[in-house]
Amino acid sequence: MAVEPLITCENLVKIYKVAELETVALQGLDLTVNRGELLGIVGASGSGKSTLMNILGGLDRPSAGRLWVDNNDLLKMSNLALDRYRRTKVGFVWQQVARNLIPYLNAIDNVAMPLMLSGTSARKAYGRARKLLAAVDMTDRETHTLMNLSGGEQQRVAIAVAMVNEPRLLLGDEPTGELDTATALTIYQTFQKLSHEFGVTVVIVSHDPGIARHVDRVVEVRDGKLATETVRQQGREDGKASQEEFQKLVVLDAAGRLQVPKEYLEHFQIGRRAQLELAEDGILIRPVAAVETGAVEPVIVEPSTDGRHGSTKLHWLVDKWHQLAKNGRSS
Repeated sequence: MAVEPLITCENLVKIYKVAELETVALQGLDLTVNRGELLGIVGASGSGKSTLMNILGGLDRPSAGRLWVDNNDLLKMSNLALDRYRRTKVGFVWQQVARNLIPYLNAIDNVAMPLMLSGTSARKAYGRARKLLAAVDMTDRETHTLMNLSGGEQQRVAIAVAMVNEPRLLLGDEPTGELDTATALTIYQTFQKLSHEFGVTVVIVSHDPGIARHVDRVVEVRDGKLATETVRQQGREDGKASQEEFQKLVVLDAAGRLQVPKEYLEHFQIGRRAQLELAEDGILIRPVAAVETGAVEPVIVEPSTDGRHGSTKLHWLVDKWHQLAKNGRSS
């Protein structure tokens, strides 16, 4: 049975205009995130990943395209409806604790406060707060103020605050950016636990190169588009689970365009144009200058066998290419 997506982005465009200057932050981005999935988004500064997160959270509006989150068309929402969406459908966890918590309140008061402000009775609000603090392993610290909590403990309280309104989508903006490796692992484990126990969909924007070990899937945003996708898989040996494996795929957009990694293009001296050729094992991408000489080995783009729509894997098949070239010269 197919899993229903919580998030569907189609040809998403975001243009910022300051004075007479326009900056295109998203350039036709396509993305699908399933319900209950734990997704990481990575990319260099200025790639568009933070813009994407703000749009998913209803903090910004896209300029064009289609965006559905939990059956809500965010492009057609009124300002009032978008405000309600932010309060009821989305939870936010920011890198800076000051954006998550009120410093003069203790942990349980911070978690209960949003419910109290929405009119929930104190009994229900504090009951929900205690349940969430237990879920993030902070029961024994619920009466401590922020100055008596470590950075990791503060971030776990922040996650509980983000979950208090029972959101469908939990967004993390560099939630481990100010934490050491051991503490960051605790935060990732907290997200994993909440995703499993509450069925919430979690999207984490991060610069952490090791995030693939802690989420179901990682997508890389480059120049406002999805460029690659890394899927975590559990290897098996002799019928037993073994070390995890990671499969990195390049991603095609709805029009069939893909972003070939820059280092590949530089290695084969491919500029603005290239030649495509169908081969037995996939599609060859060759530099125009090498078409006649055959001096440069090609990139092979082979359709994926993992069943993911629109995904391909990009790898070298040098020996195969040499054999094809040899057969061509001898014929």
